[in-house]
Amino acid sequence: MDLSTTAIGEVVHPTAAFCQPDLRNREALENPCPADSVVEPAWENSHLNPKNRIDSLDLPQNPLWRVDGCAGLGTQYYILPIFLHKIPPLRMDVFVSDFQTPLIREQLELHKAFHTKDANRLSRLAIAKHIVRILQNWTTSEFKDFAAFEDFYRGVPFGSRLVLEDMSLDVRQVRIKVGLNHDLEHKLLPLSRLTDLWGLDFPFPQVIDFFDLHVVSVLHDSVCLVRINDQLCIFKALTSGAKYLYHELKTLCTIEPHENIIVRPLHIVTKRCNFGTKRAVAGFTTFYHSNGTLRDVLPLSRAHGQLRRVDQLKWSIQLTKALDHLTRSGTYYPDLRLDNIVLSENFNVVMVDFEQRGVWCEFSAPEVNAIEYVRLIATDECVPEPVREKYRMLLQDLVPSYESLDDERYANPQNGFNLPWIALSAAEQEAAEVYMLGRVLWCIFEGVSGPQKAAVWQSYRWEPDIEFPEYRRTPPTIRSLIDECTKGRRGTLSNVIMRRHSKLILTAKDIKEQSADNVRGTARRFWSAEVEEAEKFLALRSSQRLKGTWNDNYFGRPTLRQVLEALEAFQAEAL
Repeated sequence: MDLSTTAIGEVVHPTAAFCQPDLRNREALENPCPADSVVEPAWENSHLNPKNRIDSLDLPQNPLWRVDGCAGLGTQYYILPIFLHKIPPLRMDVFVSDFQTPLIREQLELHKAFHTKDANRLSRLAIAKHIVRILQNWTTSEFKDFAAFEDFYRGVPFGSRLVLEDMSLDVRQVRIKVGLNHDLEHKLLPLSRLTDLWGLDFPFPQVIDFFDLHVVSVLHDSVCLVRINDQLCIFKALTSGAKYLYHELKTLCTIEPHENIIVRPLHIVTKRCNFGTKRAVAGFTTFYHSNGTLRDVLPLSRAHGQLRRVDQLKWSIQLTKALDHLTRSGTYYPDLRLDNIVLSENFNVVMVDFEQRGVWCEFSAPEVNAIEYVRLIATDECVPEPVREKYRMLLQDLVPSYESLDDERYANPQNGFNLPWIALSAAEQEAAEVYMLGRVLWCIFEGVSGPQKAAVWQSYRWEPDIEFPEYRRTPPTIRSLIDECTKGRRGTLSNVIMRRHSKLILTAKDIKEQSADNVRGTARRFWSAEVEEAEKFLALRSSQRLKGTWNDNYFGRPTLRQVLEALEAFQAEAL
């Protein structure tokens, strides 16, 4: 089964237990010809036929654009007009519909772009080269000169889009529609409104103008590397869901500093909006750590024989101390994964990303997953309405305020917007953090980029060669600690369905003997069982909470302090 956005609801998410797929969309992907049309000869659809080939994937001699990355499961591409002397961080990305004919999907390698995010690998894909050529043609044909383009570019609202319509293998046939994101600028708040919400004594950083920032590269869908005068900084901004940005800004400005947590923002960045006189807070800047993330450092160091036990223990202890610091500061950290752990100049860990949105489906603790499954089913339109209503009622019981938290407007909620974590008590949150810490410890001591061999959501430059909880390199004492941290773990979808290259396949059946319907059916059975177990767990929790007998550390995991003591004891013995 090819990777596409439809595969998320039909296979990857628990909605697969109930999902009623849009047959029209599936037919568009699997059989693009209308049912009553005459079937063309095989030659008409053959890749050997010259009319079905891309005319060229060679980049222009002097390309005007660069593709820096990808998000949205292969539908959103970060682009930069590199012919401009100074590029403001307007984040006008390219968007490509996922519903393309099989010919175009294969020729442009859209199935690979689904899971390929980083610039180095993405730049080698046909879609990235095709986008550069499309934009080259558009820029030179639609604008009088570069000055005219710059006037246009600097005048669009932040987060506007270039939507590629009528996708074709001929760049001259592709139509570019400019989607001006006035709605986002309408939702962005001025500094005065944040002051009203947070108080006159709130420790706001220095305020600078949006156009004082000049993009060096786009690192993530919410992160740019920018230059301010001669200083390199990280610019954090969101082109959707501005409420998460303001929540992160507030959190970073108010938590007590810790050497292994990103420093408070350097600047608040404001931009004058296109309508009215509002100058809104568009983002903030923070310190740039150039040594990369543990996700890339771990496998590369291991491959070169440079992953030392002293570093593994240092990073593990630093991370545990930082988590304990956050817990004792009265907040929670649901985003614990290697991508969010960068290395400082001295190769110490630094935790980043405090939006508190959480990790991918299945990557959290089972008690968090149980609530997340309820949320996903309750809010997914592909699920039949009677089923959604049942799970909305469950969600209402867990988080009575869930509907107000779903509002896109920022209203300064104390605990953010992550429904599964908000539903937990402080002790339950710590137990869930310990679970996630255990999986990260496993990655650190195994020297791999993630806990799954081939995560559906993202492929890595160095893919893991083993999958959690298999052990090869972890010392026995640390293995026992990890097993204690991850008590209650359940089997995952990757046990029965995995990503191989750019397809979803069954693990227990020869690939030649399986179909997309086999994959969907297996996913339906897997998720039906998981959702049933989630409901049983939540019913037990609710019943025992009413009786006052619920143990917030239901699975009996160690506390963060106990994990820290165990790591320090092993460090003292091993070193």
